[in-house]
Amino acid sequence: MRWSSLVSDKRFGLEHYHDPRRGNRSEFQRDFDRLVFSSPFRRLQNKTQVFPLPGSIFVHNRLTHSLEVASVGRSLAREIAILLAPRHADEADRAALDSIGEIVAAACLAHDLGNPPFGHSGEKSISTFFSEGAGAGLRDSLTPEQWADLVCFEGNANAFRLLTHQFHGRREGGFAMTYSMLASIVKYPWSSSLAGEKGKFGFFTSEEESYRRVADELGILRLPSPDGTLRYARHPLVYIVEAADDICYEVMDIEDAHKLKILPTHQVKDLLLGFLDRERRERALRVMAAIEDPNEQVAYLRSSVIGILVSCCAAAFAENEEAILSGTFTGSLLDHITPLEREAFDRCNTLSWERLYCAPEVVDIELAGNRIITFLLEKLVDAVRNPSLNYSRLLLSQVPRQYDVEAPTLFGRLQAVVDHVSAMTDVYALNLYRRLNGHTLPAV
Repeated sequence: MRWSSLVSDKRFGLEHYHDPRRGNRSEFQRDFDRLVFSSPFRRLQNKTQVFPLPGSIFVHNRLTHSLEVASVGRSLAREIAILLAPRHADEADRAALDSIGEIVAAACLAHDLGNPPFGHSGEKSISTFFSEGAGAGLRDSLTPEQWADLVCFEGNANAFRLLTHQFHGRREGGFAMTYSMLASIVKYPWSSSLAGEKGKFGFFTSEEESYRRVADELGILRLPSPDGTLRYARHPLVYIVEAADDICYEVMDIEDAHKLKILPTHQVKDLLLGFLDRERRERALRVMAAIEDPNEQVAYLRSSVIGILVSCCAAAFAENEEAILSGTFTGSLLDHITPLEREAFDRCNTLSWERLYCAPEVVDIELAGNRIITFLLEKLVDAVRNPSLNYSRLLLSQVPRQYDVEAPTLFGRLQAVVDHVSAMTDVYALNLYRRLNGHTLPAV
C-alpha cells in the first residue's frame, strides 16, 4: 500500500461533486467539525463508558472518552509522521503523511458512534436477543449473512453504517465523510461471516459494497479468504486509532476507579509508576511530593503514562511500517512496544478485568441495560413483523422517520429496529422502557 493512495479527501456519496472553495480548513478538518456538530456525537454524552452515569463524581462517558481519544490520536499520528518523513522522498507520500493527524483525530471522534446504550454490554444484549432470546425464531427467515450480522452485532460495524448509510429521508452517502477517514475506523475489515468466536467484524451485509468502494479506491490490500468472502488488510491509520483508544480507556478507567474509591491511591500510583524507568520514576516522585491532593497526583502520573505510551506506539509503528503497508503486521501497536511499558500495561489490563469491569455498580448497569434493551427489541421487532395491529401502529408511530420500519424486506425492518435502539442514549432507553411498561406518563 502507498501513502499517496491511502490518503484521499474524496467524499463518500459526493464522488462527482467538486467544491472549488478552498479555505483554511482541509477536508479532513471538515470531517472533524462535521462530527462535533452532529446529533450522534452529542448523544455520546449520555452513553455509558464503564461506570454508571450520572453520579456525584464525574466519570467518563462516551463523548468525553472520544474527545480524549481524538487528542491522543492526533498527537500519536503527528509523532509517527515526523518519524516516517525522512524515509519518503516522494512528494505525494510526504503530503499524505502531513495529513494523517487530521484524519486520525476525526476517526477517533467517530470510533464509538455505533455503540448502543449501557456500554459494551449493550452490544451483547442485541446479539443475544437474536441468538438466545425472542429473536432466535427469525433465523429461518433470513440469509446466513443477515443472521450473522444480527447475532454478532458489532459497534464498530454499526459506526461505519451510521456514517455511510442513506437513512430514510437523508442524503446519499450518509455523513459524506472522506474515504480515508471512513477506512480509519474499520478495525475488522471483513464481513460478519468471518467474525469468529470473538464476534468481531467491520461492516454489515448492507454496507459490504460501500466498504469495497472505499477500500478499492484507497488501494487497501484485499486478503485471501477460504470461501471468497470479502476480507481486507487494515488501513494503516486504524492501528493509530486503535492504540489511542486502548491507551485512553485503560489509563482513564483506572483514574475513574480511583475517583470512585474502587481502587486505593497507593495501588493506582504503583500501577502507573510501573510505566516509568528509574530516572523518570525518581523525577515523578519528586514532583508528587509537592502535590497534596491524591487525585492530582494520579492525574500527573496519568499524563506521564499517556505521553510514554504515545512515544512507544509511534516507535512501534515506524519500526513496523513495511509490515503494516504490506498487510502482514499482526496484533496491535501496543503488542509491539518495549517490555517495561508492555508489562505495565498488561498489569493494568489484568487489574481492570479483575476489579473494575466486574465491580457491582458496573454489573448492575449491565443487568439493567440487558433487561431494557431486550424488552425494547421484543416490542419493536414484534411491531415491525405485525404492523397492522393497533399496538404496533401506535408504537411505530413514535419511531423517528429516518428508520425505515416499513422497509420491503424483513431484514431491512429488523435493521431499522436495531438502528433505532443502538442510537438511544441510556436515559432515553430507560424512559421509553418505563413508558411502555406504564410506569410513567408524559407530563400533562
